[in-house]
Amino acid sequence: MSERASSPIHNSSAALLDTRQLVARYGSVEVLHGVDLSVAPGEIVVLLGPNGAGKTTLLRAISRVVSTRGAIELAGVDIAGWSGARTARAGLGHVPEGRGTFADLTVEENLRLGGLARPRARRSNARNDLELVYSTFPVLADTRGRAAGLLSGGQQQMLAIGRALMARPRLLLIDEPSLGLAPLLTRQLFEVLAHIRGDWSTSLLIAEQNARLSLQIADRVVVLAGGRVAAAGTTAEFRDGDVIRRAYLGESATDAERTGIRK
Repeated sequence: MSERASSPIHNSSAALLDTRQLVARYGSVEVLHGVDLSVAPGEIVVLLGPNGAGKTTLLRAISRVVSTRGAIELAGVDIAGWSGARTARAGLGHVPEGRGTFADLTVEENLRLGGLARPRARRSNARNDLELVYSTFPVLADTRGRAAGLLSGGQQQMLAIGRALMARPRLLLIDEPSLGLAPLLTRQLFEVLAHIRGDWSTSLLIAEQNARLSLQIADRVVVLAGGRVAAAGTTAEFRDGDVIRRAYLGESATDAERTGIRK
């Protein structure tokens, strides 16, 4: 694994993303119960937690897919009442769990669609960014004319991330990037994620189950449990797997093995 690129010391007063007392619900069921979270410019923050902790809902709440109560600020601007499309144009990208590529379109057609999310005045640079995506994910260059539905799971994940990058987000949300991937491909993907912030000048908020790999690329960690922040701190503070296990509120040894946490 490559060393992490240098990053700024976290400063909440200069946060790119800031949520305060964020509540989200599906119908009558409240899933998030007052979540405070911030991401600084140029920072990689990883969300850890067991299944059902609220990680996916938190990303969907930030990208305005679900209704919320509480504050959500992007670069100091309140976006809590915005639509998902307006939020995307403001520089927030979201790669959801399950990837969501357009199966019948080619790799390059999927990527070009991603470029439409950027403001019209910045679309003239889309060609250069298309080549940067191919440089970031060489396998996509090799398969640019292939239908997305014919790609492997790992290639589809790369395509989904590449399409989101084509919008030139200031903040990129990625939900479970390693889901369904083989261990070798997962390690390769995390190496790429570690370099995206520098190559694309973006911050990342990643919801992930693989704690071991996440700790190698993140600056800070936020652990969710039961829709609340159970623990948060710098990566160095989470090197001891027992800290995360306690934050998981009773995670079993089997679960710890699955997530890559070691004593």
